[in-house]
Amino acid sequence: MSGYHIFSRFYDNLTFNVDYEKRADYLQSVLSLFGHEAGLTLDLACGTGSMTLALKQRGWDIFGVDASQEMLSVAMDKAYEKELSVLFLCQRMEKLDLYGTIDTCICTLDSLNHITDKAALQTAFDKVALFMNPGGMFVFDVNTVYKHRHVLANNTFVYDTDEVFCVWQNSLKENNIINIELDLFEKADGVYTRHTEHIRERAYEIGELKEMLEKAGFETLAVFRDMTTDPIGENDDRAVFVARIVNVKNKA
Repeated sequence: MSGYHIFSRFYDNLTFNVDYEKRADYLQSVLSLFGHEAGLTLDLACGTGSMTLALKQRGWDIFGVDASQEMLSVAMDKAYEKELSVLFLCQRMEKLDLYGTIDTCICTLDSLNHITDKAALQTAFDKVALFMNPGGMFVFDVNTVYKHRHVLANNTFVYDTDEVFCVWQNSLKENNIINIELDLFEKADGVYTRHTEHIRERAYEIGELKEMLEKAGFETLAVFRDMTTDPIGENDDRAVFVARIVNVKNKA
C-alpha cells in the first residue's frame, strides 16, 4: 500500500484533469442501467474525498474510508468548506470494519491497484462482500495490464503546476507491478524543497478479478471501458467492474 504522506498535499493539484462531476454522473448512470438504488454507499479508498463529496451533493447517503490520515484530513477540510456532513473513517481496504451493512460500494481511480498482494486483494473483496446487503452492488475501476505494460511501463512523466513540480518515474517489475517514485519540488519564497514518495501498484488480469469477485460472493455483471458502457477491449487502459452480491453465506 502507498503512504501518500506528502503527496496528499498536492494530490488534488496534480489530478486537476480528473472530472469528478462527469465521473459522478457516470456512476449514477451505471447503477441506473442495472436498476439499482444507491442506498447507503461506501466510497472505498476515498482519498481526498472529491468523489465522495460530488456524490453527496447529488443526494447520496455516502461515507468514505481511506488508509491515509493525511488524505482524509484534506477530505474533511473540503467537506467543512462545502458545509457537508460526511463520515470519514481511516481503515485499510483489507481490514475494512464497518458499523453496519451497505447497499453500494464504489472504489474509483485505480485505488485497488495499490493492493499488490493478491491474497490481500481477495481479503478486501471478502470484506466488502461481508458488509453488503442482499442485492448490493460493487462498482470499481482498475488500471489494466495493458496500461502497466505499455503506458506506465518504465516511463517518466513530469508535471509542472503553480504549487509543485513533480517528476514521476516508473519501473515495471514482475507480476505487472509498477514501482513509482515521486519527486515533489515545493516552491516557497523562491526556494524549492524536495519531497519523495514511493508507491507500488499492480495490475490484474480481467479474468483474475472476476474469479476473485466470485470467490467473495459477487456476480460480475459487466466490465466496461472507462466512462462508457462498451465492453472492455484488450488495449484499453482502465476497466470498470460492475458486480452484485449473490452469496451472503458469510453474514452473521
